[in-house]
Amino acid sequence: MRIDIITVQPQLLEGPFSHSIMKRAQDKGLLEVHVHDLRPYGTGKYKQIDDYAFGGGAGMVMQMEPLVTLTEELQAERTYDEIIYLTPDGEQLAQSRCNGLSLRQNLLMVCGHYKGIDQRYRDHFVTLEISIGDYVLSGGELAAAVLVDSLGRLLPGVLGDETSALTDSFQDGLLAPPVYTRPKSYRGWEVPDILLSGHEAKIEQWRYDQAMERTKTRRPDLLED
Repeated sequence: MRIDIITVQPQLLEGPFSHSIMKRAQDKGLLEVHVHDLRPYGTGKYKQIDDYAFGGGAGMVMQMEPLVTLTEELQAERTYDEIIYLTPDGEQLAQSRCNGLSLRQNLLMVCGHYKGIDQRYRDHFVTLEISIGDYVLSGGELAAAVLVDSLGRLLPGVLGDETSALTDSFQDGLLAPPVYTRPKSYRGWEVPDILLSGHEAKIEQWRYDQAMERTKTRRPDLLED
């Protein structure tokens, strides 16, 4: 999978893809992440990429011309399965969407900044708008990092255990059950006996029951869906 990211703050994306699982995914050749600085595509002496909003109001708006120029330059090299704009008013990101996007080959992500981007770019270039929650960030870079991480870990060969991602929260519509590791006893706090029984079927049933109970308590809305 190849992911291109357009941003006005490329430095914010240096860390998330240079460590841990995302770095291993790239080292294995399973994931490519290319960050493109929008600033050199700005207009005029000062490489302007934003301007005041028509109609007035606070905040600056990212201009069409730099975005379109860079986007079309990238499109000339490859066809994108989706052009994704990270924005608070987009579709709320869910595991099912991550699963689907992880099957694509080429994705272009556009990080908003200031008061956002000119609506005409959204109308004519963006194919999918995604939000990572009902709150506002200073820009779309952190949201893009979240989305890349959620996709990259699903690629075959990225995780050490191929089944690990399949048992994460939300994969089956439920939250994950509680997990335990050594030592068996700590300060008198014990691991549930069922997990030490070696009875696979009973362990799986216990995990399902725990996941269902945790979901009912913490996220009943998932059961409604």
